[in-house]
Order: sequence, then C-alpha cells, then structure tokens
Amino acid sequence: MKSNVADILVEALPYIRRFSGMTIVIKYGGHAMVDEKLKRDFARDITLMKFIGMDPVVVHGGGPQINKVLEQMGMHPKFVRGMRLTDQPTMDVVEMVLGGKVNKGIVAQINQQGGKAVGLTGKDGGLICAEKLHIVYHEGEDKPPEIIDPGLVGRVTEVNPDIINTLTRQDFIPIIAPVGIGESGETYNINADLVASSVAMALSAGRLIFLTDVDGLLDTSGSLISSIGAEDINHMIKKNEITGGMIPKIECALEALKQGIEKVHIINGSKQHALLLELFTDRGIGTEVTYETF
Repeated sequence: MKSNVADILVEALPYIRRFSGMTIVIKYGGHAMVDEKLKRDFARDITLMKFIGMDPVVVHGGGPQINKVLEQMGMHPKFVRGMRLTDQPTMDVVEMVLGGKVNKGIVAQINQQGGKAVGLTGKDGGLICAEKLHIVYHEGEDKPPEIIDPGLVGRVTEVNPDIINTLTRQDFIPIIAPVGIGESGETYNINADLVASSVAMALSAGRLIFLTDVDGLLDTSGSLISSIGAEDINHMIKKNEITGGMIPKIECALEALKQGIEKVHIINGSKQHALLLELFTDRGIGTEVTYETF
C-alpha cells in the first residue's frame, strides 16, 4: 500500500510542478454538488490545489437547488427549450439561492478543510457585466425563426477580473455565483458554463475544467474520448454526434481555446477526487480538449 501511495506521488510530481502558479477555473455542477461525500472531496481537492501553488477559481451552478426552493414557495419552475423562464420573482429566488445558500455552503466546505474561500456573485465589484439574452430558434428552413424571451436571463458582455486577482494574490479562493448585472443595475441569471468560460478567458487561465455527471465526450460506440482537437469536435457536431447538454459545454470550450486557454477538461464530478485524478495522473479520467487547429 505504501509503495502504491509513493508511486502516485511520484506520478503527480511533474504535474504539480507544471501547474504551480497557474490559474485554473472550475465549473462546479451536477451530482458533485448534491452528494455530501463528493462535496467534501471537492472541497479537499480545491484546498490541496491552492496549498501546492495553484490558483483555483470556482464558478458554480445550482439548478436543482433553485427548483427545490421555488417548489417550496409554490412557484413552479418553467423551462422553454431547456432555458429557465426567469421573471422577477423567480430571479429573486435564483439570486437568493445561488448567491446565498449554495455559494456560502461551498465556501464553508472549503474553509472547513483549511482553505480560505470567499463567496462572490457577478454583481460584486462589477465582476460580471451582462445584457438580456434573446434566443433565436430555427425549427426548419420552411418556417420563420422563433424569438424566445426567457425573461431575466443574460449573456456575459464583460468580466472585470480585478476583484478575483486581488483575492488570489492574498491566497483566497474565489467562489463565484453566475449572476450578472446590467447597465441599469438589473440582475441577470446566466448559464454557469458561459460564466466559467468568460471568467477563464478574462483571467488568461491555463486550464478550464467542467465537472459534469458524465465521463466526458463519448464516441459513437459509447467509449470515452480521452483527448480531442477542435477539428474533430467540429466534425462530430456536424454529424450530430454531440447532443443535449454537452453542446453548450463544447461551444464554451472551443471559444475558450480560441481566446488562448491552453486546454479544457470535461470530467465526471461524481467520481471521487475527480479533479486530482484528471490533473495529476498520466491518463486522467475525462476528455481533454486541445487547441490544435485554431
């Protein structure tokens, strides 16, 4: 057993050296945010990353938690083509749950493990500027496009990273709720994948990691693709081999790579210590998306 532990540490050493001083943005979502043991493992992984010289920045989701509170308040969640309809009462709940309960819970978990986490929303320090999102949906060539208004749902227009840089220089770990602010002070609910990608680009991060409930990108036989470049991903999209919730993650990954992020990782957060296994082992456990053809 001791020999196995030593082998693991030796394997991890070159990766620890490589990532020292690197900013790594992690989108935290899925089952890893619900299961108590996985929540503790995530907090330990993030704390360890900070202690060995990396600068982790966490952007979290919270859809199931929002739905639970809405239902408790007698407000039934409504979705159109996978997008949450967000009127003002719903936005009030979203902000309360994401910026309060979920965010502070993550902060508490990391602090219990010896880290120094600080919770933020995109409204703090003008971190995330946003504008209203309109969705244009094309159902078919013979039909006019449908314009969907999801309410107070936004898209990122600018990320001002000063507050993040100030915190990381003081050895704090920023934990960011995906809520942004508009020109007139209105609050917007923003997709956490988009926020994580935008934050990574603004920070010139070395890595962007998406924690999901699947192992990564799969080929047509259902086998995990451990590494893939942009050209092959574009071929898979054209052939409809990438579908559902994986599409926005892949789109965010490609945009981040275009803007200089070295690599993007898509991993299964329901696996114990998924972050450490992906970053510090030769094979990793998920899909690594590389710059390649850009």
